[in-house]
Amino acid sequence: MIELEGVPELIDPVMICAFEGWNDAGDAASSAVAHLDREWKGEVFAALDAEDYYDFQVNRPTVWLDGGVRKITWPTTRLSVVRTGGADGKGASRDLVLVRGIEPSMRWRSFCNEILGFAHELGVEMVVVLGSLLGDTPHTRPVPVSGVTSDPDLARSLDLEESRYEGPTGIVGILQEACTHAGVPAVSLWAAVPHYVSQPPNPKATLALLNRLEDLIDLRIPQGELPEDARAWQLGVDQLAAEDSEVAEYVQSLEEARDTADLPEASGEAIAREFERYLRRRDGQPGPAQPGQAGGLAAEPGLAEGGRDGSYLRDTTSGRTRPPRRKAKDEEAGAEGAGGTGGAGAAPEEDVDGPDGEG
Repeated sequence: MIELEGVPELIDPVMICAFEGWNDAGDAASSAVAHLDREWKGEVFAALDAEDYYDFQVNRPTVWLDGGVRKITWPTTRLSVVRTGGADGKGASRDLVLVRGIEPSMRWRSFCNEILGFAHELGVEMVVVLGSLLGDTPHTRPVPVSGVTSDPDLARSLDLEESRYEGPTGIVGILQEACTHAGVPAVSLWAAVPHYVSQPPNPKATLALLNRLEDLIDLRIPQGELPEDARAWQLGVDQLAAEDSEVAEYVQSLEEARDTADLPEASGEAIAREFERYLRRRDGQPGPAQPGQAGGLAAEPGLAEGGRDGSYLRDTTSGRTRPPRRKAKDEEAGAEGAGGTGGAGAAPEEDVDGPDGEG
């Protein structure tokens, strides 16, 4: 039995989860949960026993000094609570339970049962799992973010995709299915990260996930320095791409494919919907999207310092800067996210449908 002494009664709580590793391209998902924790000063109330779920030869503990005393930090998953306290400026409030950790090495079913035990005790109304995958999407365009669920009723009520994926999965897919079987509403939000600039951080993808999360849970999320970081990131990648004609050509081909796929969306109805979302964001209401972001799934262009590191575009096997070919693991992860339609190798519109399999 899970006992949560000291944890206050929560208001309409939603559990937001992200796990480092296979489901976290560019660290976009884990950075999104870290942002929520930082902006709302989350308080950790529980940590899962690392001994039960992690292979320490894969995820090694770290040693650090605290006033001259050596201490060890073990890889684990921690849960914290944030009280938003009317963050949308209108007096509305909704509390969040943040779950942030590393994808476990073993005992995934027990791991998910523990997470669900906390969700039950805290009265969580919905679980949202964040993920990011590598895709053939240009860094110059809005970040595609898709929302998927295994619950047909939830898909209809929240305008989400219903998962159809078959194939290998990660902890994101396992946790969502565990929630579905336990009768807990669950959604996965997936951001597509350009495979040719996959090194973390990717604040543009992080911002896109948070914007989509805003719409889903109807809560205004403070963006802090993320928009500025995202702009700096994009400028840095622009400069790196401009230095290599082959890379610039490749990015242009991705842009053309993406723009062609997006043409059907440029209807009067879609434009009106986006303008309405822009006004909502400007007025401080929850659930908005930035102007010009298709379907509310885009992020403010941008980036953090580190964007000038040549390793963003470097193919380490040849030492030459060029559009890199994805390795087998990337293709496998992309295929999972893309519902088996090619994943990272699929067209941009398919990337949006990618996490269909993760449900």
